[in-house]
Amino acid sequence: MIDFDEPFSGREALAAGHVSRHRLAREFVHLHRDVYIRRGVPATPLRRAKAAWLWSRGRGVLAGVSAAAVHGTRWLDPDAPAELVRGDHVRPVPGIVVRRATRLETCVVDGMAATTPAQTAFDLARRMPLDRVIETIDALCNATDLKVHEIEELAAGNKGAHGIGAVPRVLALVDGGAASPPETRTRLLLIRAGLPQPETQIEVFDGDEFVARADMGWKQWRVLVEYVGAQHWTDPTQRTRDIDRYTVLPELGWTVLHVGADLLYRRPEVFVERVRRALASAGTPV
Repeated sequence: MIDFDEPFSGREALAAGHVSRHRLAREFVHLHRDVYIRRGVPATPLRRAKAAWLWSRGRGVLAGVSAAAVHGTRWLDPDAPAELVRGDHVRPVPGIVVRRATRLETCVVDGMAATTPAQTAFDLARRMPLDRVIETIDALCNATDLKVHEIEELAAGNKGAHGIGAVPRVLALVDGGAASPPETRTRLLLIRAGLPQPETQIEVFDGDEFVARADMGWKQWRVLVEYVGAQHWTDPTQRTRDIDRYTVLPELGWTVLHVGADLLYRRPEVFVERVRRALASAGTPV
């Protein structure tokens, strides 16, 4: 049965009798040649990728943002065009970027050919703006358990690739422990302020009992940083959990600093100074 909330082949839907030509024209949006989706359904990066795959009739490899989407990466640009790699020349079409390449690491995800997570990260690192690509690769690593050394190994075998000079700088700042773009931005802010590079997803125990997992911090100085998003205030369960752990952590000798959107984006210098003072009080040479 066809899921009309996902891209589908109009030809196949007509042949199977799932839709009439009149209904196809009235209720669905024509995305690409023979590719449709129900009218009103948002075009997410994953749906754009699926539509591009159908348009290619299986003769391409999803790459870049599209490969990241099929690998489960979150927080991708919803307006970014789909990306395909082909070994031959194909005329571009609106909404799909087609690149030529022959030497790629590929895999199959849900029946679609795509670049592997390592290849995807390597490709993105060579093209996207620095902060945005770090956020994207952080999210890709978080979704797939991809490790930085895997990307580095692939890069070592592609030393002549276009844009490879940007890769070391990107990978030096990637951390798959970031669970959201604001967490990545918080970490980058601290590093660029000259503070020691924080570790992500720090687990705190009271003896053998698990107490909390913090977004980032420094174990040796028992200083933690938590990004407080809207859900921390609007979700009663999350709010109760936060109150409990923010009471226990100081009792165990941990200093916890909170940062929200206003502090991160409008007053970053205030936040950095608070962290600097906390680290200095803990004995950090900052």
